Amino acid sequence: MKKSSVLNIAAYFVLLFLGFLPTANAQKAVPVFENGEAQIVPAFNDPEKWIRHDLWVETEFDTDGDGKPDRMHVDVTRPFQTDTEGLKLPIIYESSPYFAGTASLADGVLWNVKHELGATPPARVNPTVTRRGERPIISNSQIKTWVPRGYIVVHSSSPGTGLSQGSPTVGGDNESLAPKAVIDWLNGRAKGYTSPDGNEEVKAFWSTGKVGMTGTSYNGTLPLAAATTGVEGLEAIIPIAPNTSYYHYYRSNGLIRSPGGYLGEDIDVLYDFIHSGDESKRAYNNKAVRDTEMKNGMDRITGDYNDFWAGRDYLNDMGPMKAALLMSHGFNDWNVVPEHSLRISEAAKAKGIPTQIYYHQGGHGGPPPMSMMNRWFTRYLHGVQNGVENDAKAWIVRENDPNDKPTAYADYPNPEAKPVQFYLSKGAPKAGGISTKRSANQGKETLVDNYSFSGATLAQAEITEHRLLYVSPVLTAPVHISGKVKVSIKLASSKPAANLSVWLVSLPWTEGRNSKITDNLITRGWADPQNYKSLRESEPLVPGKFYEMSFELQPDDQIIAAGQQIGVMIMSSDREFTLWPAPGTELTVDLDGTSISIPIVGGTAAFEKAVKK
Repeated sequence: MKKSSVLNIAAYFVLLFLGFLPTANAQKAVPVFENGEAQIVPAFNDPEKWIRHDLWVETEFDTDGDGKPDRMHVDVTRPFQTDTEGLKLPIIYESSPYFAGTASLADGVLWNVKHELGATPPARVNPTVTRRGERPIISNSQIKTWVPRGYIVVHSSSPGTGLSQGSPTVGGDNESLAPKAVIDWLNGRAKGYTSPDGNEEVKAFWSTGKVGMTGTSYNGTLPLAAATTGVEGLEAIIPIAPNTSYYHYYRSNGLIRSPGGYLGEDIDVLYDFIHSGDESKRAYNNKAVRDTEMKNGMDRITGDYNDFWAGRDYLNDMGPMKAALLMSHGFNDWNVVPEHSLRISEAAKAKGIPTQIYYHQGGHGGPPPMSMMNRWFTRYLHGVQNGVENDAKAWIVRENDPNDKPTAYADYPNPEAKPVQFYLSKGAPKAGGISTKRSANQGKETLVDNYSFSGATLAQAEITEHRLLYVSPVLTAPVHISGKVKVSIKLASSKPAANLSVWLVSLPWTEGRNSKITDNLITRGWADPQNYKSLRESEPLVPGKFYEMSFELQPDDQIIAAGQQIGVMIMSSDREFTLWPAPGTELTVDLDGTSISIPIVGGTAAFEKAVKK
């Protein structure tokens, strides 16, 4: 053999070893599916070989006043095969205002809640955010879950946060149009650039154009925001504990209300909390958004609904929405209360959008089981016909079950649930009763407001003037509640303004290491009696005059065990959620004009059977 031939053969095997030449047996890496789910592919599962880069996507808005379209900072994580093998993959996309850091909640940042209703609260402190993070990585969320399963993961910082241009608006139109622009770029309809101000373009040549979005809390709100634009390519969303209306986040039936755990928070506080963008643009943003639009629109005096709040309610923007929706929420989420998910999922179902809802018994956050999410994205992003659209429409985690073992229901609320009307019988300052049978001439009972007592304390008190409590007979069989409790109340106040809070509880109240989140509080709600006629117009109460109003408590699905009693507790201020006016306001309830409707599986017959001795 000639020396040159030997050298050529040696060179061939060197190239083969280095991976530069194809072999007859070489196969390109592709997504793999089993049982309708995307599987981890070893060729995609080496983080050292993932390609990570960032860019800026140009939007159609200018919210920082510089006369140029705002650009959103975007990062990409993808398998190397998208470069070497021409592989195109669908995208899992998460957007957030939190990626670059948040402000401190030091003293004075939250609104002072200790003042009379209708009074102007003291001014609060405006904190600043120190931006964190280094290019090209915005976040590492989602990548270990989805990249090995044959997806590309994309992140973006919301307007006015991190290295994204613009201004936060906390539910304004730009927070819907920003992710829309990113999805447009992934489909070749918008421009991406290598720098925030340059002209060197970046193409998403590795994208199939099919996008799914997910995230928790604010990060779960933004998939819905994007979906309401009707953007082509957004095929499916999985919002987890999303805020779907900023009014319902900060107000309840006309009442000023704080999200659980953040007493005194309001929409301007959240604005300051997330405003991590360009320091040179912050003064303009603060003046235009926080100190003008929000100050003039949020109405922290009356709590009335108005056009400012209507513009931050995604239920009003659902006309163009078509993305398949898998919604997730906790029934005991008192930060983003569970009505947020239900109101949107019901509207999506009415539009004919493929919709499923997953509810667990815990608090804020909590995604659906991985298998459920996998099937959803596999069906709508990879196009695998796994039949997910024919699965149960509702998945409910029962009280003692793990979150990955939900029970399938035909729908939520449980289709077998029927409203059961309960009437009150007197008993203050101890406990009165509730019954499906009306007893005439129960008269009126009065409570005295005092914010210093928590709801848990009042529910456990044998005798107190600070709440009214009405309980069922002891259950001899479990009672399954599913849906929204409705309160119809006739009351009078000793002052022109008063808080109104109603809890549905399971008694006796139990505390300690072995107690569960579902043991005591079933659900609750709040209302402003001044809004008895209209959510948009409050009216000062005439002291001593009786008014009638109706409102719903938060949706729930819970089985109340035998041996318990169902209690309806009426109080004024709710220490954890409402303003704290000076103690002493009296609320008088006309028992003969008050009732409560509880959705019970099996209806009245099931309840009567459960209290039969």
